[in-house]
Amino acid sequence: MFRKMVFGAVSLLAIAASAAHAQDIKEFRIGILGGENEADRLRNFQCLADHLTSEFGFEKVSLFPAADYDGVIQGLLGGTLDFAELGASGYASVYLKDPNAVTPILTTQQTDGATGYYSIGLALKSSGITDIKSAKGKKLGYADPDSTSGYLVPLTQIPKDTGASNETFFASTQFNGGHENNLLAVRDGKVDVAVDDSSGIGDFKNGYTSGTFHKEVAKGAVDPNDFVEVWRSGLIPNGPLVVRTALGGDMSAKLANFFTSLPAKDKPCFEAIEGGDFTGYVPVKPDFYSVIVEARKAAIGG
Repeated sequence: MFRKMVFGAVSLLAIAASAAHAQDIKEFRIGILGGENEADRLRNFQCLADHLTSEFGFEKVSLFPAADYDGVIQGLLGGTLDFAELGASGYASVYLKDPNAVTPILTTQQTDGATGYYSIGLALKSSGITDIKSAKGKKLGYADPDSTSGYLVPLTQIPKDTGASNETFFASTQFNGGHENNLLAVRDGKVDVAVDDSSGIGDFKNGYTSGTFHKEVAKGAVDPNDFVEVWRSGLIPNGPLVVRTALGGDMSAKLANFFTSLPAKDKPCFEAIEGGDFTGYVPVKPDFYSVIVEARKAAIGG
């Protein structure tokens, strides 16, 4: 009985300490992945900063739009960022370096109920490329070394369709500094095929319902009539919203509740930060990303 009382007291103290720690946070720091121009990212996330300041009582919510994915990854590992939405491969990178650094709490759900998306290969219609096999000897554009759909998946999956590694099948491959720049690179003829993220559902003329293609079509940066989809991956797990584990379980739970209610409370804000048409967020655990963790470990390491 005494042993149970001691352990019960310790547990209550741990919970109280966690709650107190959460209340002591003065500045909440959000990392924003690279891939879209900085001004757009800051504008889209400002509503989130405003909501968090109001609902959690933080003195300051700071937005850090990193130049590339690795900037956010290193910020989470180093404890200089408290929260971010990562791609699956970005989360795998963090996990492989320190499995306890962050806690995944939620992921997005597509309008068809799926919790996954696709890597798609886009080419200009004028190029004459109709499928990935007809792109032999052409230039392939990647988004970012830590991108799932913009690097890891096409690196490992395109060869299954072509029968050769990307380095030998294509004349050249290159990184273009994020998803937006990658799509613009194929638009401008700098590469022949660009791989990017997409929901893969809905109307192609809208750039589908979400993803980089959708964002660029929505703001008039590209004309979907100029493009053709020449490759599509299998379904990829949607990336997680992660919280720095050191903030404690109480804070993770509060943030999960906050984000779960956001689509109903402020749908325009939800759509702005997610960049497309999603139904909302659903809970997620680390094992949801086991396949991606193993794929990254095998193909490119941490």
